[in-house]
Amino acid sequence: MVIPLEYLAVATDPHRDHGIHPNLILAVTALAGLAYAMLSSAVIPALTPLEHSLHTNETGVTWLLTGYLLSASVGTSILGRLGDMYGKERLLLITLIILGAGTLIAAVSSSLGLMIVGRVIQGAGGGIFPLAFGIVRDEFPRDRVAGSIGLLSSILGVGGGIGIIVGGLIIEHLNYHWLYWIPLVFTIVAAFCTWRFVPESPVRVPGRVNWLAATLMSAGFICVLIAISETITWGWGSPKTLGLLAVGLLLCLAWITVEVRSQEPLIDMTMMRIRGVWTTNLVAFLLGAGMYASFLIYPQFAQLPKRTGFGFGASVVTAGLYLLPAAILMSILGTFAGRVARRFGSKIAVIVGSGVTAGAFCWLAVAHGHPYDMLISAALLGIGIGLAFSALGNLIVQAVPQEQTGVATGMNTVMRTLGGALGGQIVATFIANNVSHGLPTVTGFTASFALEASFLVVAVVAATFVPGAQRTRRALVSDPELAAQETG
Repeated sequence: MVIPLEYLAVATDPHRDHGIHPNLILAVTALAGLAYAMLSSAVIPALTPLEHSLHTNETGVTWLLTGYLLSASVGTSILGRLGDMYGKERLLLITLIILGAGTLIAAVSSSLGLMIVGRVIQGAGGGIFPLAFGIVRDEFPRDRVAGSIGLLSSILGVGGGIGIIVGGLIIEHLNYHWLYWIPLVFTIVAAFCTWRFVPESPVRVPGRVNWLAATLMSAGFICVLIAISETITWGWGSPKTLGLLAVGLLLCLAWITVEVRSQEPLIDMTMMRIRGVWTTNLVAFLLGAGMYASFLIYPQFAQLPKRTGFGFGASVVTAGLYLLPAAILMSILGTFAGRVARRFGSKIAVIVGSGVTAGAFCWLAVAHGHPYDMLISAALLGIGIGLAFSALGNLIVQAVPQEQTGVATGMNTVMRTLGGALGGQIVATFIANNVSHGLPTVTGFTASFALEASFLVVAVVAATFVPGAQRTRRALVSDPELAAQETG
């Protein structure tokens, strides 16, 4: 799809002025991302209290996480694509309204079914990230893009860590409805500021949504995620799990076939084959597995009673605070993302970050006898995830032309979500399968830490295959159409 050069020239002019400072736009998009990221994790420390308050069981309450992940995996890439087509500011505002509506439903609900509906609607808020990346790339001076995208990328990890801490405080001192009322305030403020301050970019890709592809992709992702989320109940080798996984993979294969043959694909498979895209997506998948698993097992480990011989007997609030070093260091590294990218390159940041994250899990696999071991591990986790997550968005943006920013970064965010679902469920299975006298044993945790470390070692290897910025830039310019855009 060819976009008029004069159209792109206006959009990509780093001196184009709307009378709005980039810092204000960045603050608005960061607030939107923070609200979504907090909602993704705030319910984790509240699952047991919610199980009692909503009169359900463990299987039922876990759907508050599963429903969110299902919706996020489906909605994020679709909304990113719609933003490329119809305008990123417009779609960001719509996404925030959807997120607010889902949060309001969850906040007022007193039944499991209605709260799950609210959580499913909330999950579509994952579209905030690809839309925010696209806005930054379209609107900011070129020298501000890397740092701003790095900061927004790190928000997903920072908000997740803050959500765990805030969720524990709320459950300890308030009722569960406040898990949603507080993020709802952030969402409303972000929606108003988006409408008021974020300009609409003219960088758009004419076309229409391929609804057949969207349906096949959605159905495939849903089948795979449901199969993964039910493994504790069904078992990894059960006919239900294997059958649903097979159906999901077949639907994904049909989706890819439709996309390849389509004149107007939902997700351009040519783009997905770009080395800078698929390698970065693989790293995102593995990093997502590590980060989300840590959100689940660190607090659980700390809360186990001391009579287990390894637990710290921490309260819900104290257990969440063990992740505070991670959240703080992710925030700090996110603010320095631009300097790191300029000095060392985003590829080096991903390699080092993945390696440090692997070190965080290795530490707890071999040393977990004292609370300070978990604090040291959390600090390493914050450094590693902060470096790597802040670089992923930049690597994707460097690898694709400007009009594909939304859909490309959307798929990268989806890969983090899918990796998180798989990593979290595998460690949950390890822990559930190693129980003595009704309590988890240390074997399940050490095996989980070792597995997550191995995921991150693979991420380091995968990151070495990501092309550097200069090579990516040469590849883009070698395409005549992309070269015209670069000089437009």
